[in-house]
Amino acid sequence: MMADFKDQFSSQAEKEVFECFPKKVVELDEMLRGDMFSMSRMSSISVILNIPVPEPTITNSHEPNLTKKRKVEENDIGDFVQGSRVLALPTGSVPCNAQIQEMVDQLKPSICTLIDKCNLIKMWVQLMIPKIEDGNNFGVSVQEDALSEIRQVEGEAASYLDQISRYYLTRGKIISKVAKYPHVQDYRQSVMELDEKEFISLRLVLLELRNHYTSLYDLISKNLDKIKKPRGTNTDSMY
Repeated sequence: MMADFKDQFSSQAEKEVFECFPKKVVELDEMLRGDMFSMSRMSSISVILNIPVPEPTITNSHEPNLTKKRKVEENDIGDFVQGSRVLALPTGSVPCNAQIQEMVDQLKPSICTLIDKCNLIKMWVQLMIPKIEDGNNFGVSVQEDALSEIRQVEGEAASYLDQISRYYLTRGKIISKVAKYPHVQDYRQSVMELDEKEFISLRLVLLELRNHYTSLYDLISKNLDKIKKPRGTNTDSMY
């Protein structure tokens, strides 16, 4: 039973590497060359926040009820201008950046697919590792190097998902600052800068996905004999 499973697993893994990987490289490269991930879009990726700037409240400086916790600034006529907080937005909730969201929706399935395929290929290589013996272990070292590369790609792909989550969390925190301090333009500008940074990061993720498929295909195809038959002759070099 296990022998049949191993044969079926090996057949599926080789098919993924030699049939699916080249297709994914072409698919991701076409996506990279498309309009969605074009660098020409970066200047228009930012959006204007629908958080209004309320009129400042003018309070006479001699009024006894002025609270100490509120930050005030004295103007030329001796009165104080209090900062205002937006507790309820008349325009409703603040939406995500639609263009960034569209890019994320395109990338996340590709990221998850790469993680899944790496796990499959990793298990395939592990099943090919022979029992431990003295000598003639060059092929085994090739398998271990291949496993190390696959694990690294798998880990990096998983980190891309964390990167996307951190972007939304950071953007939400900054927008809450904008809602609390709507008169501070720096907070609004930081949202725009964050969106542009995420655009570049997502484009880089797409580049890395394509490169990972290419490098894994190249590594496995060059060392396929050693991966499948590690106890062969040890005269061939890994690369």
